[in-house]
Amino acid sequence: MDVNEFRRRGKEMIDTIADYYETLDQRPPKSAVGPGYLYKLIPHEAPEDPETFEAIQDDIESKIMPGMTHWQSGNFFGWYPSNSSFPGMLGDMYSSMFNIVGFNWICSPAATELETVVMDWLGKLIGLDKRFLSIKEDGTEGIGGGVIQGSASEAQIVTMIAARERMTAHLLSQGVSAEEVEQLQSKFVAYVSDQTHSATQKGAKIIGCKTHVISADSNFRLTKKALDAAVTKDRDAGFVPFFVCGTFGTTNTAAIDDLSGIAEAAAVENMWFHVDAAYAGSALTCPEFRPLAEGIERADSFNFNPHKWMLTNFDCSALWVVDSTHLVNALGIHREYLPRVKGDTSFVKDYRDWQLPLGRRFRALKLWFVMRMYGASGIRQHIRSHVNHAKWLEEQLLADGRFEIMAPVVFGLVVFCIKPQVLGEHSCTDEVNATNVALVKEIQEDNRVFLVGTKLKGCDVVRVAIGSTFSTKANIELLVQVIKEFTSKVTAD
Repeated sequence: MDVNEFRRRGKEMIDTIADYYETLDQRPPKSAVGPGYLYKLIPHEAPEDPETFEAIQDDIESKIMPGMTHWQSGNFFGWYPSNSSFPGMLGDMYSSMFNIVGFNWICSPAATELETVVMDWLGKLIGLDKRFLSIKEDGTEGIGGGVIQGSASEAQIVTMIAARERMTAHLLSQGVSAEEVEQLQSKFVAYVSDQTHSATQKGAKIIGCKTHVISADSNFRLTKKALDAAVTKDRDAGFVPFFVCGTFGTTNTAAIDDLSGIAEAAAVENMWFHVDAAYAGSALTCPEFRPLAEGIERADSFNFNPHKWMLTNFDCSALWVVDSTHLVNALGIHREYLPRVKGDTSFVKDYRDWQLPLGRRFRALKLWFVMRMYGASGIRQHIRSHVNHAKWLEEQLLADGRFEIMAPVVFGLVVFCIKPQVLGEHSCTDEVNATNVALVKEIQEDNRVFLVGTKLKGCDVVRVAIGSTFSTKANIELLVQVIKEFTSKVTAD
């Protein structure tokens, strides 16, 4: 393909993408294919000779499209959103055009410096404490700062590595010998609740520490009281608490942990306090949600995913740390073929030392496009519209009388179930659970809308995550219609 054909095909591709989005709600949101479908449809070896663009394009529609679950559909309510936007796509196109491997400043100064600037923009937009920013108020460089990771899981693992580094340095400073510290590292303990994302437990396996999973309270929150008790028990058993993860918007219910209490406990024990706001962090662009996040100003690190609910195409996970020294000490490895800037190194960040991989894409471009083309007001409007839709859905379900809301509706998540009384029961019995499971199954098989079920306190419930970039009130009205229709069916059966 030469540049002239690329120009022609590129324009065709833009039209194809635009057509897809214009007709997206007409497609069933969930793929209906079975496992192994694609293996039967495509050759089992790569082609020896070049194939035409037309042939590949035909295969996209006939072979790939049936196997796609349409996350961008306004009728997709299954998991937390994976927002895309046209500005985000345009930024990604520029990133593909440059196609750099931006492991340090010299690779492409603009890539590093734009990321530094845009992450400070974003930190200010969500109201982060100034300690998290790269550039201080006097215009000089600070020790904090933000970096774009691929996912919140990567961000968790990176911060756990930094936390281990900090605890190791602390023990050495207290006179513990290097040999003793090495032996103690296997006794380092990270604390999470049973509602925390699994990434912390995966990170513990990777770095070789232990995890203490604490039962959440009746509101699905990790509390200071429960954390204190767990830490005391572990200390008495000879373990070393070094890391705790608090969540702002859990996966199951969008619950908010006792962040202020966790911060107090972490400070007493010299534990690294990480806040995972992967989903709900986007809501902090709206000032009215910031009081809910009291305590994050005392965290050591904070992470949320603009690629979830802030209009930025996957992947773009924003991580900030108060002190990047621990990251760089833990992850920085120098090689002569990776030259460093000599002389004045102000504003020079080698982001390879802030992440697991060496190479990195120019992801700041799409975030820059989104923030400029939507503006803060457009981003806030996007968030508030979904919150309003969720509140309206809650109202409709309660007005119907057959449903119970299982967790407070704060953001765009609504978790509900059919009331046991509708089935002549008084509690969460096997029959009630089976009926809620059947409701989800019927809705998924109907495939006008897509949602999923989950479990809360042993009960099967229904989970609706509102957040598609392109969803409208009409999509929520269809959702209500479908829920009511199939509730009548499963309760009649």
